[in-house]
Amino acid sequence: MLPKLILILVSSLVTLPAVSQQVSENPASQPQVKVNVLNVCAPSAEERKEIAAALARIPKQPLFGADFEISHGRSTLTDAQNIIQQSSVQPALQGGQDAQMSGEPSVARYVRIRREFSGPSAFSSVQYSFSDDGQNMIETLVLHVRDPKDVIPSTMEDSASAISSPAKMVGANTPASRVRLERFGKSSIALARCAGSENGPPPDQSAYEPLFHGASEVLADYRSLLGVRRTVPAELAQIPGAGANAPAKPKSGKPGADPAEDKK
Repeated sequence: MLPKLILILVSSLVTLPAVSQQVSENPASQPQVKVNVLNVCAPSAEERKEIAAALARIPKQPLFGADFEISHGRSTLTDAQNIIQQSSVQPALQGGQDAQMSGEPSVARYVRIRREFSGPSAFSSVQYSFSDDGQNMIETLVLHVRDPKDVIPSTMEDSASAISSPAKMVGANTPASRVRLERFGKSSIALARCAGSENGPPPDQSAYEPLFHGASEVLADYRSLLGVRRTVPAELAQIPGAGANAPAKPKSGKPGADPAEDKK
């Protein structure tokens, strides 16, 4: 019985290469992959209208429920993750001039704040996150809707590399540099600040200034509503070993305090 089982197994293994070769020689049998390319530098007039309408729906003074979440941590970024992050920060850079393979992963400290919306609202929750990898600091605001078929900006983002500390970053009201709109059953829409390439100047994005301005106002409002200026520096200070990888902090003021705290 055992030799017969071995013979059956060997026969099956012998037929595998033939099946694999038959599939590879028949491209029509391969599943089709659809790739959607987003024009983040110059979305169409119709897409601009959708972004503007979605931004206008975001409440400036929402009612929050009692539930909330504040978390902080440390994340090791691989080369591939660094490339994705840099591509998000500078979408128009060509040739990967900033996405260099260092061979060593970088470490990012992060803080997340989440609040639940209450009452009759189209939104279910809002999440703010702050990330600092020692070279770039990124703020991201994500809004979630109750109805998955609804259309709303899911992500607004800004970034900076020249600001010396997280406290100054969150206190500077850095303008939004990226807006992403998710649409049910359709491809996403995105708008981002685009830098020039080695062969040309930055594209003319003057037509999109009202959208960048609207997204920047939303970010500024929710920084205040979520207590970002107070919470982010305090949470980052609790991360073990944060001092060795953190940018220089202001010489004056209490630890974790931010002189630019909102006075609303």
